[in-house]
Amino acid sequence: MLLSLVLTAPAQAAGPAYVALGDSYASGNGAGNYDSSSGNCHRSLSSYPYLWKNAHSPSSFADTSCSGAITTDVTNSQLGPLNSATSLVTVTIGGNDAGFADVMTTCVTGSDSTCVTKVDQAEAYARATLPGRLDATYSAIRAKAPNAKVVVLGYPRMYTLNVFCIGLSDTKHRKIDEAADALDSVIAERAAAHGFVFGDVRPTFSGHELCGSGNYLHSLVISPSWETYHPTAAGHANGYYPVLNANS
Repeated sequence: MLLSLVLTAPAQAAGPAYVALGDSYASGNGAGNYDSSSGNCHRSLSSYPYLWKNAHSPSSFADTSCSGAITTDVTNSQLGPLNSATSLVTVTIGGNDAGFADVMTTCVTGSDSTCVTKVDQAEAYARATLPGRLDATYSAIRAKAPNAKVVVLGYPRMYTLNVFCIGLSDTKHRKIDEAADALDSVIAERAAAHGFVFGDVRPTFSGHELCGSGNYLHSLVISPSWETYHPTAAGHANGYYPVLNANS
């Protein structure tokens, strides 16, 4: 009597359940190819969360990032998709809390001394107040997604220094980059305190910032003006995505 053997392939492990959170640098404001259903959140299908999703085919995917978001917006309105089955979370947040948009506006329209003062104020806020706000948001993420790997993506410097560049003064360029460094330092420290991974995008943007050789960031955009000083599709593909991919 012959026994028929049926061989079955081992079941494929489900990919990670991925949720993307954050502000305009996470949503892809500036990258074009916008999801029309996202409204003023300006979520782009060319943003780093979608690039990761398309490359890795997670078992589920939700993007609740939104242009203009601050830490409390993440805590209060973006955490709905998180649960115990979530295995990957990404977040970029903190820049709006520290008033980075106001810094850019002041530095573009004001004098060197006004720019320096505004940057100093933003840095003081980042060091004194932002840590507590990040802690509250990071704790809320961990509470909702206790089993997830959380990757916190930072912010790039805005300018390539020590090159000839028409526009803002060298003093302004240096102070704006100083503000980005201060912001990333605080974010990295608080991410580590929560056991999260910090993804530093400054190295991948290096040389491709404004005044540099690449097109990773928008300078002044007349229409739509909200794309101004945000990463382009190239910035997401070559600046943000490699860092997320290496740390996820």
